[in-house]
Formats: sequence, structure tokens, C-alpha cells
Amino acid sequence: MNNFGWICFVIAVTSSIVTSQPAYAGNTEGDAARNRGDYAIALREYRPLAEQGDAEAQFNLGVMYGNGQGVTKDELLAVQWYRKAAEQGFANAQYNLGVMYANGRGVTKDELLAVQWYRKAAEQGYAEAQFNLGNMYDNGQGVTKDNQLAVQWYRKAAERGLANAQFNLGLMYADGQGVTKDEPLAVQWYRKAAEQGFANAQYNLGVMYADGQGVTKDELLAVQWYRKAAEQGYAEAQF
Repeated sequence: MNNFGWICFVIAVTSSIVTSQPAYAGNTEGDAARNRGDYAIALREYRPLAEQGDAEAQFNLGVMYGNGQGVTKDELLAVQWYRKAAEQGFANAQYNLGVMYANGRGVTKDELLAVQWYRKAAEQGYAEAQFNLGNMYDNGQGVTKDNQLAVQWYRKAAERGLANAQFNLGLMYADGQGVTKDEPLAVQWYRKAAEQGFANAQYNLGVMYADGQGVTKDELLAVQWYRKAAEQGYAEAQF
């Protein structure tokens, strides 16, 4: 078979807004209404709670403004409600506020503030925020570039099962960035992400098998992993 000959070093970043969270007392009715698409009732349930200072309801109201669910889409108001919840320590809102600052949505883009809010959520164990904080260190966005700290945050998210963090941790081991180069560990982390259907990791795992990097060379397994990536439309793995 043809050997593709290189590993795709793509750093995947999580920039999506979190739109749901575990239901707690006082928000259950709003959550149920929103899940069935009845946004008017959801707003009726969330707004009084949010105005009374309930952090979860504030977060939910931010999501509805951010997505234009039952209201005219308004990212300025989304940020205002995320901030109220974030300042009370609500990790989902801290993460979303970080995303808004990182992308300049509803606020002036500010990577320093994005890092601050990601860190607050990351320190509570929020995997997407841990990954994004690692990515900020990896790329020197809002912080001094630091591959060792990038690895630390990727690892925290990877150990919580986040596939893009597992993939990025595999990249760091494959290239010896922030850690001693270790191809068997790169393979382990690629495999974890690949088994979750992460196409970049499936492709890279195929490369590792094709070249015998960190594993015994096995072109049949290489083809299997290339095929999985190709079936998801991953261009480099197309035959």
C-alpha cells in the first residue's frame, strides 16, 4: 500500500458554546421546555430565577440569547448573563464567557480575558476549558507560549476522556513538545481519540502503523485506520 509519509499536526480547538448542563432544582421545568423546543415557557421559567441571582438560570438565559431561542439573538445580552453566572463560580458560564472573549462574540476579542475565564473553569475540572487553556499555552495566545503547561492541561482534559485533548497529547508525545518524545505513548493517546471516532487521530494512528512508529509496523492496521478517517471525509486519508 502507499505510505502517506507524514503525520498531520493539526491542533484542534474547542470553540463551541456549551448549551446544556445537569438539571438542578428550580431549573428543571425550564430545561424540559427548552429540550422540547418550547422556548417561551423555558424563558418564563428561567428569567425570574436568573433575576433572583440563580447562577444556573443566568447561564441558561445566556444560552438562549446566544442562540436566539425564544428571543432575538443578542450576544451582548448572552455575555451579560454568562458573566453574572460566571462571577458566582458556575463553570459552564465561565467556559462560555472564555469562548466569547476568545472569538470576540458580544465583546471585544481579548485573549487575556479568555485565558482568565478558561482557567477558572479548568480549575473546577471542566474538561473543555482545560483543553482550551492547554491550546492557549500551546499557541501563546493570551499567555506566554509554554509547551509544558500545554501538556499539563491537555493531560487533565485527556484523562477526562476529551478526544481532541487525547489527540493533542498524542501530538505532543510524537513530536517531543513539552515532554520527552515517546512514540508508544503517542500511539496510546491517538488510539484513545481514534476509538472515539476522532478522524485526525484515526489518520495519525494509521501513519504510526504504516511507518512502525511506536508500534510494530502493520500495513493492514494502517489501512483500517486510514479507512475509518476516510469514511468521515478526512481528505489526507482518501485512497
